[in-house]
Amino acid sequence: MMKVVIVAILALATTLVSAYDPSPLQDFCVAINNTDSAVFVNGKFCKDPAMVTANDFFFPGLNIPGNTAASKLGSSVNLVNVDKLPGLNTLGISLARLDFAPYGLNPPHIHPRGTELLVVMEGTLLVGFVTSNPNKLFTKVLNKGDVFVFPIGLIHFQFNIGQTNAVAFAGLSSQNPGLITIANAVFGSNPPINPEVLAKAFQLDKNVVDYLQKQF
Repeated sequence: MMKVVIVAILALATTLVSAYDPSPLQDFCVAINNTDSAVFVNGKFCKDPAMVTANDFFFPGLNIPGNTAASKLGSSVNLVNVDKLPGLNTLGISLARLDFAPYGLNPPHIHPRGTELLVVMEGTLLVGFVTSNPNKLFTKVLNKGDVFVFPIGLIHFQFNIGQTNAVAFAGLSSQNPGLITIANAVFGSNPPINPEVLAKAFQLDKNVVDYLQKQF
C-alpha cells in the first residue's frame, strides 16, 4: 500500500514541475561531486552515463518511522532530495515522509522553490497556508487518504490534532525545494537580527525578543 501511495504522489507531483528546475535535455543527469571530467547541469555535475547504476535512482527506508522524540515540536521530516537520491537531478521532483507524535507540529515554513502535495497516511492533521498580502489563511482538517496542496513559496504548516501518531507523505515540485522555518529564520538567524528591529516589527517588548532569540 505504501509503495502505491508513493508512486501516486510522484505521478501527481510531476505535473507541478516548473521553470525552477529546468527540463533536462537528456534522459537523466545523475548528480555527483565536482570532477574535471563531469558535465555541469542545474547546479550539479553529471555522472558519466556509462557509470550510472540502478542504485543511483534508489533510496531505501521511507517505511521507517522518524524519531519524533528528538524534536521539541514532536515531528520528524525525512526529505529525499537530490542530495540523497542523485538520480533526481534535473527531474524537478522530491519526496518526504512526515511523522508526528500526538500534537506534534511541523511549524510554519516555506519552500522557496517547490509546491508541496501532501497525503495523510495515518492520523488527523490540521494543515493550512497563508497567502501573500492580504494574508488570507486557507486551512483544513485532513484524515487518512486526504490530499492537500501548498503553493510554492507560501507559509504553511501541519499539526497533529489527534491523540495518536500521524504519518504523511509529500511530493515537492523541485529536486531541492529548500526550507525556511519562519521562527528559526526570524529569531535564530546567524548573526541575529537586531532585537530592536524585531521588537518594533512584532510589537513586542525587547525583553520578550531577547527571550525568543535565546530559544533558537
